[in-house]
Amino acid sequence: MSTPGYGYLLQNQKGLLGIALLAVFSGNLGQSFFIGLFQAPLAEKLGLSAGEFGSAYAAVTLCAGFLVLNIGPTLDWIPPRRFALMVLAGMTGGILLLTLSPWFLPAVLGLGLVRLCGQGLFTHLGNTLAGREFTIARGRALGLVSLGVPMGEMLLPPLVALVLLVLGWQALWWSFIGVLLLAWLTMMTLLPWPSAPAARPDRNQRHNGPRPLRERRFWRLLPLLMTLPITMTGIFIYQAQMTSDFGASLTTYALALTAMGAARLPGALLAGRWVDQIGPQRIARLFILPFALALILALLVGGDLGIWLLLIGGGLTMGMQEPVVNSLLVSLWGGENLGRVRSTLSACMVFATGIAPALLGFLIDWDISFQRILAGALIGLVLAWLLSLKTLAEPGCSPAD
Repeated sequence: MSTPGYGYLLQNQKGLLGIALLAVFSGNLGQSFFIGLFQAPLAEKLGLSAGEFGSAYAAVTLCAGFLVLNIGPTLDWIPPRRFALMVLAGMTGGILLLTLSPWFLPAVLGLGLVRLCGQGLFTHLGNTLAGREFTIARGRALGLVSLGVPMGEMLLPPLVALVLLVLGWQALWWSFIGVLLLAWLTMMTLLPWPSAPAARPDRNQRHNGPRPLRERRFWRLLPLLMTLPITMTGIFIYQAQMTSDFGASLTTYALALTAMGAARLPGALLAGRWVDQIGPQRIARLFILPFALALILALLVGGDLGIWLLLIGGGLTMGMQEPVVNSLLVSLWGGENLGRVRSTLSACMVFATGIAPALLGFLIDWDISFQRILAGALIGLVLAWLLSLKTLAEPGCSPAD
């Protein structure tokens, strides 16, 4: 029997899809692209220079990654409705501290809560629900849910620009969280929610679940899953250096960035379909190919066209990564353990993307061109792919080695 398509999911599972999609979309308020829109007023409020704000931002991001590693697994035994309520309360409190507190430390704590609950826990909630609850057409469900991020990237910046014409930046934050509170209140009162898949573990009993950081297969897989986020983070932060070395303009980069966001949409939908058709382990060997080809062509062509190829290829692959990776984690570790395994992966990615800009900055300070940095990323990608093949050849839900 063929796997149901997107139409079936939208018609028969729209409630659960809506909850998961809203969670991922809500996470946009803690994503770097959104907070970056307010970098200047936030730095002025905190009394920080641009460099000092960047350091504070990196510090709270690393702290958020550590907390995701500890809080994320609780989604395996805390009812999702209660988990969502706690994350929503944390996000609301963080925004109020960030926008209202006249003191430095509470405001930085607010920034940390926004990062933790936004990029960390809301995104974790949405993807875990979709990956765990959809046993039929899981790939398509994850593809639809992952659209929450590119939707935010395309809709929120122009909306912010329009709202700032009539409201201050603090009022804008209050308006946005107010709309989200109404949306979540509707979801929590009108829709049925799934239960937690496991009981709360007894602290006195030996832990029997997976410990990804102690498994060799997790470490063999990790470099493949981290290469794209690390490289794209470097591109976003050092865009001026990249366009200069490529002989391109920042206008080209801005236009290509919009195309990158649009490319994530077909990437997510195609990957979700392919996961259901040929399986997550097979597609996991191939999903990185568009980015690898984009790196090769960008290095060969250079100029404005190279920027277009790089960002569109990166967008396609970024769109494919969420449905592929989350389906792969379910296949290897089981849906009942997805909260623990996915939070471990998310924490590793947060740490890596928090440290990578500093390392890339040192390379640029040493007069290493961006072409050579991207060539190094391509070599690392090939090595990561070779390292992952043994894990990707394992049967689903195999025991840890």
